[in-house]
Amino acid sequence: MPNSELAHSVWPGDDTWDAARQAWNLAADQHPAAVAYAESAADVSRAVGFARERGLRVAPQGSGHGAIAIASLEDTVLLKTERMSVIEIDADRRLGRAEAGALWGDVAIRAGEVGLAALHGSSPDVGVVGSTLGGGIGWLSRSLGLSSNSVRAIELVTADGAERRVDADNEPELFWALRGGGGAFGVVTAMEFELFPIEQVYAGFVAWPVERAGEVAHAYREWAATVPEEMTSQLRFLNLPPFPELPEPLRGASLVDVLGAFIGDPADGEELLRPLRELADPVWDSWGTIPAAELRRIAMDPEQPVPGMGDHTLIGELTPEAADAFVQAGGPDSPLISLQLRQLGGALAREPEGAGALAKLDADHALYGVGALMAPEAGAAIAAHLAQIKETMAPFATGHTFLNFSDRTDDDVSGAFEPDAWRRLLAVKSDVDPEDFFVSNHPIPSG
Repeated sequence: MPNSELAHSVWPGDDTWDAARQAWNLAADQHPAAVAYAESAADVSRAVGFARERGLRVAPQGSGHGAIAIASLEDTVLLKTERMSVIEIDADRRLGRAEAGALWGDVAIRAGEVGLAALHGSSPDVGVVGSTLGGGIGWLSRSLGLSSNSVRAIELVTADGAERRVDADNEPELFWALRGGGGAFGVVTAMEFELFPIEQVYAGFVAWPVERAGEVAHAYREWAATVPEEMTSQLRFLNLPPFPELPEPLRGASLVDVLGAFIGDPADGEELLRPLRELADPVWDSWGTIPAAELRRIAMDPEQPVPGMGDHTLIGELTPEAADAFVQAGGPDSPLISLQLRQLGGALAREPEGAGALAKLDADHALYGVGALMAPEAGAAIAAHLAQIKETMAPFATGHTFLNFSDRTDDDVSGAFEPDAWRRLLAVKSDVDPEDFFVSNHPIPSG
């Protein structure tokens, strides 16, 4: 039954119920007991208290990009934090602070106004908190590392309803767990993170017809093994819709492209890209010098809610055989919108001092494929193709998981962490949430 003690709430049967329970990923059919919108940390604390008194659980949700991986919201209050969107930039200290509903694209713009850059991902409308809790990688990662390791303080509400601020000196074990360990420990209400003095980058993408995928993949494999860590790149199959806003050569096209960003002198970036540009007759080449804030859009990821289904694996080494397998997996008749190999290594492969639960990524590339569920019958074909891709790439996979690319409810969360880190995460969960009060898309068991 609706209850006025839960402020800003929506309940089954209300006129706005279907809109309230919707996530950014429209494929997530969420059925909670109620939806509550938090506008402050105090609202979060009150919602936690309300749920505990009634034997309900709480599932925090910012944008809902990863909502499809939530197994169930039965007897759960879906606590949406999208209205908590304040962003603060301290240019002198090179620090940013973002509330739980803030988006990385907005942070990038604000930071760029004062000549700074944030460690955001490839999509502008991904939430700061959600992506960072899972580790966070983007176009500056090979040089500057995981976004979770740039976090300097976290504000959250724990299962007892207490508002806490944790950092390296204040509750350091909880602070460690939250940086890369996922959202199973509480409701994060704000994060403070490091910004970097980067005003412009050499970035973009160069694309060829999909029929040239084999040639491009092998050229990319050789090239990626030689570039410095100031370059972060990606090899991608891309099936673009026939949207009129796209340039004519890209509209409705099936392509293979190389995209990325280089931190350094643009002339050096031009020279680094030269071996790829020697592959003749690209259909598009957008590489050039851009403001760092524009990195949020170079991948052309959708910026409005869409129904999607994805899967991933981490690749140990991009050998010639692995490149051939990737080309086979992409295929000319793929039902996916995108199949990508994101370059790792560099700073991502090194554990920085004071790292969080996800200290580094032991892989050369992260493979991720995604299809759009624009029609009910598309789901079976996309799921089958994703399963075939994982089977094809299995001989080259590390067997580990990266939480931010994990869209399945049956992924082994422990596979994202080293064994000692997993044991520490279990201990922190049992300490701060022994009753497993919080529901997350990457659950960590308590007790």
